Order: sequence, then structure tokens, then C-alpha cells
Amino acid sequence: MEAGGLADSLLSGACVLFTLGMFSTGLSDLKHMRMTRSVDSVQFLPFLTTDVNNLSWLSYGALKEWTLIIVNAVGAVLQTLYILVYLHYCHRKRAVLLQTTTLLGVLVLGFAYFWLLVPDPEMRLQHLGLFCSVFTISMYLSPLADLAKVIRTKSTQRLSFSLTIATLLTSASWTLYGFRLRDPYIVVPNLPGILTSFIRFWLFWKYPQERDRNYQLLQT
Repeated sequence: MEAGGLADSLLSGACVLFTLGMFSTGLSDLKHMRMTRSVDSVQFLPFLTTDVNNLSWLSYGALKEWTLIIVNAVGAVLQTLYILVYLHYCHRKRAVLLQTTTLLGVLVLGFAYFWLLVPDPEMRLQHLGLFCSVFTISMYLSPLADLAKVIRTKSTQRLSFSLTIATLLTSASWTLYGFRLRDPYIVVPNLPGILTSFIRFWLFWKYPQERDRNYQLLQT
């Protein structure tokens, strides 16, 4: 195998490994929800945006790259499982269902437009790439939805350190893989993943876990 082909294979394998690791970090949240029978300290938005992101990239992968199909098929199954468990234990089911149906509705309308009204495969691939990029950026930004609350309470309880590490490795590997493929629709949306990971690392440094526990004791 040529050096370039070997590098592509190794990088592709790294993308699969790191991405599946990122998707699997939700298993700890799933375990927490089942043990406590509640959704306290568990963010819903990352589950939803990641699921929609997986479903959108499945369509892109069908036209472009098998690696995208593998990781996003597994990711979609896992994220759907997390959403169903969250919905089972949460008390605000109406708000959760509204967010879910809204994003899924946008996804379905997008698919209908691309597959029915854009007959040219190359043009469809470009439009799908842009569409998927929006969902990927929203996925990487979603863990920061509680940023104001983290700073106000000086608590990183709602942030996952393991997810932060997995996100950095995943977004960095996909960025490199996108450069290898010369595909801006893979490179550009993964750059925010690197940025938001460093923001979360800074929050963990600013509000360390020991300080977090002490703050919670003072509040009780």
C-alpha cells in the first residue's frame, strides 16, 4: 500500500474510533438517568443536535464516503436511544417533543428539497454539504447552551469532561481528514468543535471540580 493510501486509512480509522468514542460518552448520562430516574444535570440539546447531525450526514455519506455512513449510522442509533430515555424520565415532555419535532421537521424538509428538487448529483452534494455543516456547527455549540449558567454558578457540573476530550479528538481528526479529501464541507464545520473544546477546557480550569463541590456545599 502506498504511503498516501496508508495515511488515509489510518486517518479514516482514527475518525471512526474518536467519533464513536464521542457518541459513547452519552452512555454515562444514560446510566445516570436510569439510576436517579431523573434528568438532573443532563443536557438534552446535545443529544438532539447530534442525532439530527448524524441523520443529515448519512445522506451526504451515501453520495460521498463510506466512513461517514458507518459512524453516523451508529451515532444516530445511540443518540435516538439517549433521547428516548431522556424523554421517559423528564417532566417537561412537551418542550422536549416540540424541540425534537421542530428540528426533525427541518431535516425532512431539507431532504425533500435536495432529493426531489435538485436532480443534479454534484449540485445536490454541494447543497447537502452546506446543510450538514449547519447541523455539525450546532452540535458543537450545543454544550455551551448553559455557558451563562456555568459562569453564574461557577459550576461545571452540567459539562462533561470526557465529552470535551472526545469532541476535541473527533473534530481535529475530521478536520485533517477533510483536508486530505479537499472537502470544505468536512473541514469548516469541524473547526468550531476544536474551538468550543478549548473553551470548555478553560471552564474546567476556571471552575475545577473540587471548587465546584465546595460551591455546592455553600449553596446548601
